[in-house]
Amino acid sequence: MKVEQCLVLIKPDGLVKSLTGDIISKLSETQLVIVGAKIVQVTRELAEEHYQHLREEKFFDELIRYIMGEFHTKRVLALAYQGEDATAKIRKIVGATNPELAEPISIRGKYGRVTTRGVFENVVHASESPKEAERELKLWFRPDELVNTIFPTQLKKVAIEKLFWK
Repeated sequence: MKVEQCLVLIKPDGLVKSLTGDIISKLSETQLVIVGAKIVQVTRELAEEHYQHLREEKFFDELIRYIMGEFHTKRVLALAYQGEDATAKIRKIVGATNPELAEPISIRGKYGRVTTRGVFENVVHASESPKEAERELKLWFRPDELVNTIFPTQLKKVAIEKLFWK
């Protein structure tokens, strides 16, 4: 068994339906540790980079608009989990991408739906493989936003403009 990290996103439909607590409770059955969490307002750039592998699909634009919150709320909860076989454990509890095909006791089976327009409102995203998890976590989190990271990091000196509280 290998220690992995895995990205889970509670999507806008999950947040607008107030499912965050239920989803996190269900994911706790994996006995994995949350090593990062934050609320994100998803930009088009982030959405397109996240779903780059689906760029050629006919539903790509609708998927981008969905994750950006056009249909529900403009927030996503990004979670980083860590532990042995994290990706497989999370994928099992999350269920199939299509809520109609997901096990009824999985997160997507219990809370997801397919709209009359054919949109999969599947409440969560979970990395599909350890390799994809690394790519996604590096996209959604900076190393200093994770309590622990298993990926190589480097220290760089940068001059940036940052927003501070008055």
